[in-house]
Amino acid sequence: MPQPTEAVPQRVSDGFRWMQLVLGVVCMVMIANLQYGWTFFVPEIQKTFGFDRAAIQWAFTLFVLFETWLVPVEGWFVDKYGPKVVVLFGGALCGIGWVINAYAGTLGMFYLGQIVAGIGAGAVYGTCVGNALKWFPDKRGLASGITAAGFGAGSALTVAPIQWMIADKGFQAAFFSFGIGQGLIVAALAFFLLSPKSGQVPEAATNTAIIQTRRNYTPSEVVRQPIFWLMYFMFVIVGAGGLMITANLKPIAADIHVDKVPVTLFGVTMVAITFAATIDRVLNGLTRPFFGWVSDRIGRENTMFIAFAMEGFGIYMLYLWGSDPLWFVLLSGFVFFAWGEIYSLFPSTCTDTFGSKFAATNAGLLYTAKGTAALLVPFANYLQQSSGNWDGVFLAAAGANILASVLAIAVLKPWRKRVVAEAQLPAPITPLNRVATA
Repeated sequence: MPQPTEAVPQRVSDGFRWMQLVLGVVCMVMIANLQYGWTFFVPEIQKTFGFDRAAIQWAFTLFVLFETWLVPVEGWFVDKYGPKVVVLFGGALCGIGWVINAYAGTLGMFYLGQIVAGIGAGAVYGTCVGNALKWFPDKRGLASGITAAGFGAGSALTVAPIQWMIADKGFQAAFFSFGIGQGLIVAALAFFLLSPKSGQVPEAATNTAIIQTRRNYTPSEVVRQPIFWLMYFMFVIVGAGGLMITANLKPIAADIHVDKVPVTLFGVTMVAITFAATIDRVLNGLTRPFFGWVSDRIGRENTMFIAFAMEGFGIYMLYLWGSDPLWFVLLSGFVFFAWGEIYSLFPSTCTDTFGSKFAATNAGLLYTAKGTAALLVPFANYLQQSSGNWDGVFLAAAGANILASVLAIAVLKPWRKRVVAEAQLPAPITPLNRVATA
């Protein structure tokens, strides 16, 4: 009697794929303030409790560490059980973390709140980016860029509301209200997230500029690949500069006395720090799909070379001209535009190199580089305190980006081409496997 055959999943519509992408983007928007809104709370925490600024910023570092270093574990759960349960868990922790901050009165409590929020944010971030890579093997750069844009630009609309609530009701009320609201929305959207099954999505893109493997590396194989550690190093040195500015944007503006100076652009007038923060968030979001789209056409490493060189130039110019309020707004926007693309370029490069089957876990392993980079943020504050200015920090960050730009085009590009080509070659015939296949 013939056995029933299992039905092969049919290709889903592009509309369904885009719906999954949009759900991921909205989740990312809801967790964006956990990182990008932090800078507005730092002066208020310092004023209220008298803590040292560098000590406060360890809370930011702990947030990023726990947001990133646990992503491979969360990615493993996604690859095995699907995105729903992981995002539901993450949304709950995001809300709980900021509620802890709302009631914190010691550095230890702020550290705990940021650790909890970081675990939650990492669960949401890693799941949504990994899901985008799986649903869009034909547009990995664009899909991961759009998803990461939700995180980069997601806080743009709430820059002013958070500052108003902090000024009107205090930073504790802002932590509580935004934490609860954002966490609930993420938890609700989790029930609609799905991972694609084999046959439901198109094949990987075929483009001479895009080097993509047809082999799926397991996470244990990935960490044994030297090229993975080159990408990791590049991610760290580029990520550190952007994280330093993200965490210290308001303190930097205050230290160079431009934070409260009115600036007019495009017929709109705001104080420099509010204007800069709003533009930074928008451009930090737009850069991710833009450079992701560019990389789908001219190649990942070529795009990295351009973007990292722009970042190095922008940070150097901010060092030279940042004391002018108008240039502070414009150049900080340029810096964030040239920085945010790392969150689309590195995940798509990782998946191109190591395959899509374990995309969430493998991209998560690489994403831990952001946590490693965050360790440098407090040391940037210590350097600033010892020298009395931000010059050394700016120059070091600019140099690191120029180095990454050169590594992308001169080392990563030819090396990755060889690795992918070797992975797709048939196994050599030996006496042993000749007998086995005879």
